[in-house]
Amino acid sequence: MASVLTTDLKPTAPNTSLQRRLEINYRRNRKQDHTQLLDNAGQMFNYAECRDSYWQAENFSLLYGTPLWDQASSYQRTVLNQLYWVAYYSQIISAEIATIFFNQTSAAALYAHEGFRTICDMLDLESSQERAHISAFRAVAEQTEQALLGQQLFSYPMRGPFTETMIFADTHRLKRWWKRLQLQAFGLMSSSNSFLACQYFTVRGLRTLNGKLVQHQLSRHYQTHDDQENAPIPSKISFYHFMDESFHFNSSTLLSHEVIHCLSKPTQFEAQVANLGIRGAQQDHRQFSVAINGIFWHDPALYAKVYELLRSHLFSMDAAAARAMMQACFTQESDGLYRSYQTHQEAMASYQAYLEPLDYVWSSNRTMAIMKQASIGGYLRIQRRALAKFFRDAASR
Repeated sequence: MASVLTTDLKPTAPNTSLQRRLEINYRRNRKQDHTQLLDNAGQMFNYAECRDSYWQAENFSLLYGTPLWDQASSYQRTVLNQLYWVAYYSQIISAEIATIFFNQTSAAALYAHEGFRTICDMLDLESSQERAHISAFRAVAEQTEQALLGQQLFSYPMRGPFTETMIFADTHRLKRWWKRLQLQAFGLMSSSNSFLACQYFTVRGLRTLNGKLVQHQLSRHYQTHDDQENAPIPSKISFYHFMDESFHFNSSTLLSHEVIHCLSKPTQFEAQVANLGIRGAQQDHRQFSVAINGIFWHDPALYAKVYELLRSHLFSMDAAAARAMMQACFTQESDGLYRSYQTHQEAMASYQAYLEPLDYVWSSNRTMAIMKQASIGGYLRIQRRALAKFFRDAASR
């Protein structure tokens, strides 16, 4: 039974070349570590000081390229740009909470063998950095939402690592229960299985790769700012975070593509668990969002938040106007919709390239078969049905 479920319990320590690359990545990450800068930025953030500024490029704004954006005033566009930041990094918080836990379970499995301490130390540093990221994101998000709306819109209380990673997902109570059970089971298995410990970084690499596509562009607002010292603090945080995550992505690639060769070939069971994890990432990323380009949220789960925003003093729409605007934004083709679809296609292509060298990956994962099903027409059909139901349910309450 053990031979079916587990690989060789004595993996080979990384060779000299791989060990050197691991040490270089770890050493450079320590040298550039932005933890103190992030902590300072979070503590110094004052919404009033940057309320009139964009925090990233205009095209990374909430509902950019939709009728709402087209009709918005200059002030409203600034608010939509800032709320994109809040929404985007609220999703990153959820992902990084999970990352902290699975970094540690993976380190536990690898530390049980000789020659893997550098990896464990590297993951300890990354987990510490994730906590600094989360603290800075929360400081900005909570203060911004309080100043603009007097309540939370996209942010949420702290949570554990076993909740649904996508904070606006196509889910329900049974799905959430099943996801929790899966995450708990994987945490238990990966803490004592070297292959699954390394394979986790395949999934982490895919998710980080999607982030890199967008976060590089978000970071450029600070990089190209003509007065970096006085740039908006959220823009600085985006840059500091991107710099840390560049090293985290390197770690994921080293572990999932190279350290994995220090191990025996996976058993059928291990390969299945690994592929189910990749399939889960595909399922999380199978749709795209017109509301927030770069985060693959299920837009029907966002309807209540968008309606609340439109009815707030920021847009001052009555019920009929808010419904009409949602209809225009979510059920009709727009520049924003095509931009989000293009980001989804770019992410899918990058995932395919990332998985190409891994021989244990199922064909359906290698080709991103689930993500491939996304289309403009399919998106619009889903929104038309879901939005009609949202309006009916709202009317019956």
